[in-house]
Amino acid sequence: MNRAYLLGLDVGSSSVKASLVDVETGSCAATAFSPRQEAPITAVNPGWAEQDPRSWWLYAKQSIAQCLNQIGASGENVKAIGISYQMHGLVCVDRDLQPVRDSIIWCDSRAVPLGERAMQALGKDWCLKHLLNSPGNFTAAKLAWVKENEPDVYERIYKVMLPGDYIAMCMSGQPATTIGGLSEGIMWDFTDKRPSWELLDYYGINHSLLSDVVPTFGIQATVSHQAASELGLKAGTPIGYRAGDQPNNALSLSVLNPGEIAATAGTSGVVYGVLGEVNCDPLSRVNTFAHVNYSTSSDRLGVLLCINGTGILNAWMRRNVAPDLSYGQINDLCASVPVGSEDVTVIPFGNGAERVLENKETGCSVHGLDFNRHNRAHMLRAAQEGIVFSFAYGMEIMREMGMDISTIHAGKANMILSPVFRQTLATVSNATIELHDTDGSVGAARGAGIGAGVYKDAHEAFASLQRLETITPLQQDREATMAAYERWKSLLKKELF
Repeated sequence: MNRAYLLGLDVGSSSVKASLVDVETGSCAATAFSPRQEAPITAVNPGWAEQDPRSWWLYAKQSIAQCLNQIGASGENVKAIGISYQMHGLVCVDRDLQPVRDSIIWCDSRAVPLGERAMQALGKDWCLKHLLNSPGNFTAAKLAWVKENEPDVYERIYKVMLPGDYIAMCMSGQPATTIGGLSEGIMWDFTDKRPSWELLDYYGINHSLLSDVVPTFGIQATVSHQAASELGLKAGTPIGYRAGDQPNNALSLSVLNPGEIAATAGTSGVVYGVLGEVNCDPLSRVNTFAHVNYSTSSDRLGVLLCINGTGILNAWMRRNVAPDLSYGQINDLCASVPVGSEDVTVIPFGNGAERVLENKETGCSVHGLDFNRHNRAHMLRAAQEGIVFSFAYGMEIMREMGMDISTIHAGKANMILSPVFRQTLATVSNATIELHDTDGSVGAARGAGIGAGVYKDAHEAFASLQRLETITPLQQDREATMAAYERWKSLLKKELF
């Protein structure tokens, strides 16, 4: 009997991952990612970060082929496609649907001044009421930067979109986006329930540059004959779902209702909680976007705490401090050092402007290092603790907004694989962490099943989601952990002021 599968893609800044989920069992039958080494990011100037969108398409083709080959499946077996993608990136294409420049991706901070000027011109109260955020350093501001600094490029733009929209366009030949995509770019008006024409008008951006809006769940488009021949899929296969990586990660963990929390710690680190009413942080240190189940008649909003300097710091430490060790060995070495890293503290913000710091750039810094007492194990543990403390710092803001954080759902992947990392997070937040067997590409596949009608609802789609492990706060370590966290906050304050 031919098995039926759902294909999920997760378009990240490090790689593009593909997974095939068995429709009947709900299990992941195959998974692959490309490239094998981290994808390159171009940084011509400090704070800049760009990638060639065409490389994502190449990586997607390679990953899909590997998945099909692993289990001997063909395109005929794939019933629907879902796409998760790195949020906030800007992709600009011409009338031939070809990129006119490299994508300005999520961690690029060049557009901060344009967002700040827009906030002043439109008014803070108006922005928070209608956009729920400062225009900040998001997609709309990045497009405004192109318009201001690359007018010849801007004149060639036919449509703008998010990275996942670009992959869907390559598959279907149809440019489109979602309300979630517009909200990630700060181009959605939550009061008037429409694109934010006022912000675009302030920037002088032509309304026609926005792609058509399709539903997050539903038949958004189908695979074209051209793309089918490139991908090894069947022409007409429906694209049934797309969402930014963090809303999608929450979906992957079946986090859909108010009060539910999800966390990830990949290249960037995120805590993401669902609100059932419109609310925002007045300083935009955490951001509010449309969740995957948001609609103009039902407010389901995701509060996003994003830390840029997370897995990228851990990867830097491995390359430069422990190049002879695997990540597993690094995690073991971290566990050999006491809680608090014997007074070594790392401020992890070395990957551009941080929203949780009101778009300030402090850079990464190491404090308290004693050449006679400390070794690389202290540095490695302090880095992991510093990342956790940045999570806790943002979670304090989320609690101020009224969010109850007692249980954190997470996939067992990336930095969550480190026992020191996850135990420190549970203890400093005083929350239970539930680890599940899932990831973004698997969640996108299940989302495709919902959107294409393969599953009748989210409950059926996530019935097979397995809980692997539960981590509870260690009360015996609470005092030492909180002392290290208070020291971290004190040093951060000095960096900021």
